Amino acid sequence: MCGIAGHFKITGENINKDYLMQMSEILSHRGPDDSGFFIENEIGLAHRRLSIIDLSEEGRQPMTNEDESIWLTFNGEIYNFHEIREELISKGHKFRSKTDSEVIIHSYEEWGSDCLLKFNGMWAFAIWDKNKKELFCARDRFGIKPLYYTIQNNNFIFASEIKALCCYPDVGKKPNDRQVITFLKWGLSDHTNETMFEGILQLPAGHFMKISINNQPEIIKYYSPGKSDEIISDSNTDERDANELLNLLKDSTKLHLRSDVPTGTCLSGGLDSSTITVLISKILKENSPDAPKQKTFSAIFDEKKFDESDYIKIIVESTDVNAHYIKPNPKELWNDLDHLIYSNDEPFMQLTLYSQYCIMRYLSKDVKVVLDGQGADEIFAGYIAYLYSHISSLIHKRHYLKASKELTGTLKNHSGFVKYAIKQFFIRKGRRDLINGYEEPLERYQGNLNEALITDLTSANLPYLLHWEDRMSMAFSVEARVPFLDYRIVEYANNLPGDKKIRKGITKYILRKSIKGIIPEEIRCRMDKKGFSTPEEIWMKEELKDNIIEVMKSSSFKTRKYWNSVLVYSDYCSFINDKKEYSSEIWRIVCTELWLRKFFPES
Repeated sequence: MCGIAGHFKITGENINKDYLMQMSEILSHRGPDDSGFFIENEIGLAHRRLSIIDLSEEGRQPMTNEDESIWLTFNGEIYNFHEIREELISKGHKFRSKTDSEVIIHSYEEWGSDCLLKFNGMWAFAIWDKNKKELFCARDRFGIKPLYYTIQNNNFIFASEIKALCCYPDVGKKPNDRQVITFLKWGLSDHTNETMFEGILQLPAGHFMKISINNQPEIIKYYSPGKSDEIISDSNTDERDANELLNLLKDSTKLHLRSDVPTGTCLSGGLDSSTITVLISKILKENSPDAPKQKTFSAIFDEKKFDESDYIKIIVESTDVNAHYIKPNPKELWNDLDHLIYSNDEPFMQLTLYSQYCIMRYLSKDVKVVLDGQGADEIFAGYIAYLYSHISSLIHKRHYLKASKELTGTLKNHSGFVKYAIKQFFIRKGRRDLINGYEEPLERYQGNLNEALITDLTSANLPYLLHWEDRMSMAFSVEARVPFLDYRIVEYANNLPGDKKIRKGITKYILRKSIKGIIPEEIRCRMDKKGFSTPEEIWMKEELKDNIIEVMKSSSFKTRKYWNSVLVYSDYCSFINDKKEYSSEIWRIVCTELWLRKFFPES
């Protein structure tokens, strides 16, 4: 896990190494253990190292092959590198290190771009092929690791974070108005290859890019997760499917534990993180009964509505982990916001992110690698809104009895949420009128359940959650791993019919079935969903009120083209005076103002 950057002069002239060194310095938080450069005429690669696998000098990057014709700068982990390494040795390749980085180099030599389909992991890397005079850049299947780039005056520049690119003249100096308005109105970001910085793009997940002398980049999609179009299955196969899924989960968790440094686990008390925590405990006890206890890290709150301490303690007591508890403090939040926004590069949708920020800051003192349950909701249908897609498709296909059972189950298990969602729909619809300009929303929950899940997996939901995951962990030099996004699990889940994921109003049906007897029933049967939530509504009304009013009364806020400042302030006052209910659009506006001040002080 590291920070990478590079500069390629498309016309073949020499690059300016000073800017490359500036990018490396800006990315130092991603790799505080070491740094390195490869600079030769038209190409320059930079690397900041966070040492996770093979901590020796042999792991230093940029890394090269035997004849120095190929150079690599790499961010991420290839979890199955042991197995690939053995295959490459059998084909005659010789290794100098025990790193996954060197496995990438030899895999590229052996298979070219097809090497990407051999990897199980998360990655963003660039390879300079000196013989071809070609730069090859690639990003993992689901975009767990970031890769941003820009093309300015025949300069191709890339980096792990947007802020590093902005050290170049004329790069990222203006907001991308279309993306900003889409974020403000619809809460969308990372849903396209554009960013909120004009002229800065990101390589899409599951794509690679080739760029050579006097040629523009060629971007190629190498991976698509696929899906089943079936919405009804044979329930007689449930047991078999559940067992197969459990075996995949166990194997993925084992792979994600490969590390030469201490690891920990984020534990929210929900189904996903609890599953990972329990599986890790079982694996550790099976492999080494005398091994140190697993360390877990959890956010807790005084406000009972948002606190999951009771659920967390059930898992802690059943696994005997070494538990750590963090209580995010709203009085510290405002002081942390500058660093939080800087770390994230772009404005963020909800203060939920602050919980993750506090957890990563705390755990960085004890561990260098942390596992969590990100991604399970988007592949197993964990959000209540997916019930709409499932029931709609059943009705469309004239499965009226099954649709009736799903509706009955939904009202039985989620009636409170349904009422809340309907009320929020109208509140949010009204608040969108506070934003100037119009951008089409990305349509979600369209088609059958699996089609809706693909949209969230690739565009609407998971990309920005992974953005948060990467930035909050790397802000404190921590590698975050997501076992549910092992491509084998994603493909297995995607190829299951819809009713394997939602049945009689029960979300994540097959996942719940697969872990029966593995995790406590109080957790397995939970129907509410919180994750690392925060009491955002309470904080916005109480502890943060004075700060927010100060922002809204500022001259910069009043002159922004993105919103009607008078109406925004009036709306906020109605909320704090209990005349209107809360929705996260209020925070998005405030956060965008703070982001504009941070990255565009001249605007």
